[in-house]
Amino acid sequence: MKWIPVVVAAIALLAVLSVRSFCREESPVDRVKKACDNTRAEWGKLWGKPVFIRIIKEEMLLELWVRSTDGTWSIRKNYPIHTFGGEDGPKQEEGDGRAPEGFYRVRLPQLKPNSDYHMAFNIGYPNAYDLSLGRTGSFIMVHGHSVSIGCFAVGDTAIEEIYTMVEQALRAGQQYVPVQIYPFRMTPQRVEKEKERSYHDFLQHLLEGWDFTEREKKPFPDRDA
Repeated sequence: MKWIPVVVAAIALLAVLSVRSFCREESPVDRVKKACDNTRAEWGKLWGKPVFIRIIKEEMLLELWVRSTDGTWSIRKNYPIHTFGGEDGPKQEEGDGRAPEGFYRVRLPQLKPNSDYHMAFNIGYPNAYDLSLGRTGSFIMVHGHSVSIGCFAVGDTAIEEIYTMVEQALRAGQQYVPVQIYPFRMTPQRVEKEKERSYHDFLQHLLEGWDFTEREKKPFPDRDA
């Protein structure tokens, strides 16, 4: 029975290695807590205030708007989008690789701290307007890392800030976080240039939201999201 101590020693070694391996892996809870601590330190009094996200696909840009204590909204930070993949135009169907355009809402159940892409949140595509047009698809995220097909990849550092600002706003009482996605900076002139597009009527729908935000400096209260 000389082999018994060897087996016991081997099992003990495997247990130690397993524990060490597990300890090196950061859990989603730890990851979010660390991100929260860093973001709170940087954003100070704006931590937990209502937020609004506006994405401009042509410029590969995500704007994070925050409402100050005096009630005014402003762009507090711009984040470059690494990629979102797909062809021009709004998402039409599952698997087409396109990223959506339109007006969406993020609530607490849509947060995904354990994403394979560091952290993520589901924007809520398809919304009621998409469904009325027969559009299909699911699980469209804003997430970390730098690769994606149909979602918006902003990198790990950026998603830590964006995710935690969204989460804290929701936990502080914001009913939902608007995410409004445009193909380009919307002007009547630019929309007119796109009149040959099959989705020109949809661009007019988007223009209403863009004009509202530019005029009122706050998110468009879309009824079809």
